[in-house]
Amino acid sequence: MKIAFQMDPIQSVNINADSTFRLAEEAQARGHEMFFYTPDHLAFQEGRLTARGQYFTVQRVQGSHAILGDVTEVDLADFDVVWLRQDPPFDMHYITTTHLLDLVHPKTLVVNDPFWVRNFPEKLLVLRFPDLTPPTAIARDLDTIRAFKEKHGDVILKPLYGNGGAGVFRLTQDDRNLSSLFELFTGFSREPLIVQKYLPAVTAGDKRVILIDGEPVGAINRVPAAGETRSNMHVGGRPEKVELTARDREICAAIGPTLRDHGQVFVGIDVIGDYLTEINVTSPTGIQELERFDGINVAEKIWQAIEAKRA
Repeated sequence: MKIAFQMDPIQSVNINADSTFRLAEEAQARGHEMFFYTPDHLAFQEGRLTARGQYFTVQRVQGSHAILGDVTEVDLADFDVVWLRQDPPFDMHYITTTHLLDLVHPKTLVVNDPFWVRNFPEKLLVLRFPDLTPPTAIARDLDTIRAFKEKHGDVILKPLYGNGGAGVFRLTQDDRNLSSLFELFTGFSREPLIVQKYLPAVTAGDKRVILIDGEPVGAINRVPAAGETRSNMHVGGRPEKVELTARDREICAAIGPTLRDHGQVFVGIDVIGDYLTEINVTSPTGIQELERFDGINVAEKIWQAIEAKRA
């Protein structure tokens, strides 16, 4: 197949952690032809959806891991699969790329389905499953957020469309910084904030469960660094081997049909204790860590699912 990757610059990825690199590595092993472009080089031109980028191959040598061909412009309608893999922020630039990719999907299979990536933001999709999630409020009104904090005491405050642990704050019962943080966030963004009851179980880890076509294939545990609330690996969280619990499987069984029916092939959910906190559909990570811990070839399973859809 002809595969295009819409992603951040491939030259700068960490080959020992980046899930997109692992997907490309597996695609190459399966004989697929690969093309790379950044979102800035996606364009609609007189009825054609084009991308300016480079055909490439990969090798597991950091710094020389992507061998790029000459820059060329391609018509994405000529490809079998396009991977939507750039990292958030989930802003209007990101959303616009999903509208453009809608023009070739599903004749060209876009993974994950761009229409539902656009309509399933990570921190909003979980609202469809209130029985699985911790107490949550989404608001841009300080009085609403303050009332939530007064009710629950110890809370997590974060930007609604943030990622990688950026801008995540824990506000304990006696913390007096809510108003200042509210002014900070609303001073540079028109988006609401999300506030959730703090879950003490996070000290034991924030579990990333990977689902393929709605079915769980495994999980890793991300343990916060000492003195840190956030467990994201971008900010020093330590990955650990972990098994799926009965509660994890219950959560996956509840959300799996929704993901599968809406074209979300590769998804990573976040589970703290018994609660689902996020459903990551934009650019999930964790493949390489899970493969190292459990010996599961997750990338192979993802490609098998995609190849079956193309067949």
